[in-house]
Amino acid sequence: MTTARHLATIDLLRSRAFPARPERSGPLDSGPGFHVAELATSEEFWEDDGTRRVLVEEQYEAERDGLAVLLTARWGPPEELGLWSVLERSMEGEELPEPWSTLSAHTPSLWLWRADGRWIGLGVSQWDKELPFQLLAVITDVDLP
Repeated sequence: MTTARHLATIDLLRSRAFPARPERSGPLDSGPGFHVAELATSEEFWEDDGTRRVLVEEQYEAERDGLAVLLTARWGPPEELGLWSVLERSMEGEELPEPWSTLSAHTPSLWLWRADGRWIGLGVSQWDKELPFQLLAVITDVDLP
């Protein structure tokens, strides 16, 4: 079951130490104070007329919502963080911490829970309209900017 696999990934990353330096291993980006995991990645949309892209976006949002129900049962309602202002500040030259700076470039918002001194987030990412959607899990002890 995909949902069970996603939850297992989130639980594994919650217990894993953060590396001293940024590193990438397959679908996982990690660095000082954070892990960002690609739980699922869609196809690309280079030849799409826009129809398939909308359906896939809805599918990824539904998958995020389903996971959010389970995480809400554990930790209560999430906080929704819009990342537009973080992106804007970064574009104006403000030095912002990771993972927030990079996430703001491709993830419009995150649903966040706080548990055991760490933020746990879920988001749907897309770098550009032709590129794939990604369902992301974020585990970090870096406070929100």
